[in-house]
Amino acid sequence: MPTLPPERAPRSWRESHRYRQVAESFGVDVERYDRTRPSYPDAMIARIVAESPGPDVLDVGCGTGTAARQFLAAGCKVFGVEPDARMAEFARRGGLDVEVATFEAWDPAGRRFDAVVAGTAWHWVDPIAGAAKAARALRPGGRLAPFWHVFQPPAEVTKAFVAAYRRVAPDSPFDLDRIQTASAMDVYQVGFAKAADGIRAAGGFGEPEQWRFDWERSYTREEWLDQLPTQGTLTGLPPDKLAEVVQGVGTAIDAMGGSFTMPYTTVALTATRTSAA
Repeated sequence: MPTLPPERAPRSWRESHRYRQVAESFGVDVERYDRTRPSYPDAMIARIVAESPGPDVLDVGCGTGTAARQFLAAGCKVFGVEPDARMAEFARRGGLDVEVATFEAWDPAGRRFDAVVAGTAWHWVDPIAGAAKAARALRPGGRLAPFWHVFQPPAEVTKAFVAAYRRVAPDSPFDLDRIQTASAMDVYQVGFAKAADGIRAAGGFGEPEQWRFDWERSYTREEWLDQLPTQGTLTGLPPDKLAEVVQGVGTAIDAMGGSFTMPYTTVALTATRTSAA
């Protein structure tokens, strides 16, 4: 997809937490979301586990449980907080214990964790209030570690997406020009800086740092178009307009031979809880 965060926050990732309606639109097709969204590098999961003081993990914006299942497989106990009841129910069916709430409104009720993580979700959380809530929920020495996939499809795919989206949603608040011109990492670094500033402002944490994990994945036309409707720019489109965007992107992939390889960089922004709340 284009170069903004996977949910493509309107205009600026610095304001993405204000667009809660987009954040809570992903449950429109939970089965597709869970089937098509990529998992996270095992090396990153292992490092978070190794550098946390224990196995108790709080997963913020856990969605359908993609990251949670990986932490469970690594031997952790995982508790989820998810604002979308549809996604929370899907995660529960997979065996995850989940409470439905925005993270800012969620009450830890005295519970403490060794790690607070968020897979492609922390940009929907108020950066200062979220970090302060994470500090309350973490044991001293615990680790806050939100993480994101940074990715940039081939230019032909991006160009087709933008052209079709402009036709069907000319009044969209999404920054389509930047999608085409900015590098993915440059755009994401704005969000990483926002999240790091929030951690510093909340207090109680050491200096945030970034962990980077590079990998790639090949997509067939069918695989890419299967996940396309789960993106935040598209979840609210009427079916006919969604179909036009999907058709335009599919035509571009056909012209490339029916498949492409996507380079991914998964970045964890992480900091250690330095004192008791």
